[in-house]
Amino acid sequence: MAITLSEAIALLRRTPHTLDALLRGLPPAWAHATEGGDTWSAFDVVGHLIHGERTDWIPRAQIVLRHGERQPFEPFDRFAQREASQGRSLDDLLTEFRELRDVSLATLEGCELGEADLARTGTHPEFGCVTLGQLIAAWTVHDLGHIGQIVRTMARRYDVEVGPWKQYLRILQA
Repeated sequence: MAITLSEAIALLRRTPHTLDALLRGLPPAWAHATEGGDTWSAFDVVGHLIHGERTDWIPRAQIVLRHGERQPFEPFDRFAQREASQGRSLDDLLTEFRELRDVSLATLEGCELGEADLARTGTHPEFGCVTLGQLIAAWTVHDLGHIGQIVRTMARRYDVEVGPWKQYLRILQA
């Protein structure tokens, strides 16, 4: 199935609102819960999404449109949010993410991309040649993956507390 830009934008536009409805005003125990070890909390994920808005999706799309494969993408630091988010509240991060996403989507829509533009190529530092359509599809699925990650992490806070119902709660089986 080919990517439909308007459908991708429709989902990308909803992510900040989805996260806001789920997370804003929650007690810190929910915001900072992890699945153990070096896993991420909702707070970490929102910080990561902010970093992506600043340095990944639109900057890379602009490289594809302006330079094609001649200018490789900068590598993405998947952990940069740790330092950038220090001392901030989750509510503050949610507000910033919504503002940055609004700007990103306005920029994307301002490019007035056609189907042929989605086939334009750039150079990813790990994958090599990628299309603009693949980048936008990955952005969309990346959002969905992190929404799922947040919900799963939150559910696991009550992994033991649900008692025998655990066998029927598929989110705790994943």
